[in-house]
Amino acid sequence: MANKRKKLGIIQSRGLGDIVIALPIAKYYHDRDWDVLWPICEEFVPNVVDHVPWIKWIPVKTDSGSFFYDAPYERLTNFKCDEIIPLYQHLTGHDFINAKYFQYTKFDQYKYIKTGVPFLEKWKLADCINRFPDREQLLYDSVVTNKNYAVIHLEGSDTRADFDRSMIPADWQSIEISSRTGSIFDWLKVLEGAQSLIMIDSVFANMVDQMGIGEDHYFIQRSHIGLTPVLNLPWTWLP
Repeated sequence: MANKRKKLGIIQSRGLGDIVIALPIAKYYHDRDWDVLWPICEEFVPNVVDHVPWIKWIPVKTDSGSFFYDAPYERLTNFKCDEIIPLYQHLTGHDFINAKYFQYTKFDQYKYIKTGVPFLEKWKLADCINRFPDREQLLYDSVVTNKNYAVIHLEGSDTRADFDRSMIPADWQSIEISSRTGSIFDWLKVLEGAQSLIMIDSVFANMVDQMGIGEDHYFIQRSHIGLTPVLNLPWTWLP
């Protein structure tokens, strides 16, 4: 009789950038015969439910503060998870910030150290997702009108940035990422075809870095050192 798969519950209900950073953690456990259950804010579910079907995504309502921890913990307990791991580095009412290794690492390293997953797994995001070429092509055809183009993403969860747009050649198209589609991963073909990628520290910068997309990258920082992710690609940092 085959051994019963154990259940891992992950508590990181938001934001999308943090979820993308942690997807390879879930894949690492999944590949070692764990079922992964992950409650996330219900508005994020369309981004991942098709592209990452091997995770049991559990939508939680965002109508009160309980969606950060209490509601996910209750749901995961109801599913009788063998282990529940919160990936927050700070949360009001909890002492995650006092974890001995958090004060000495970046926040993304902390998630990997806490779960015992090698940090280099972070850059295996491509192995975590299913792609839908028809959806990617549909979006590509709707936004790309020039073979030379830059992709721009300027909105983080709590801020909007800008930059000196004269750095983009006048005969290039500028494509600013918007909510044209239900999933962030539908943008992958557009990202892969760009001559330049100009991005604030947010989910799309994480995707680009974790999947090794493109050759010419510009990064707009928005957080202090502990909350800025470790980047692997040769990003030029903009003021």
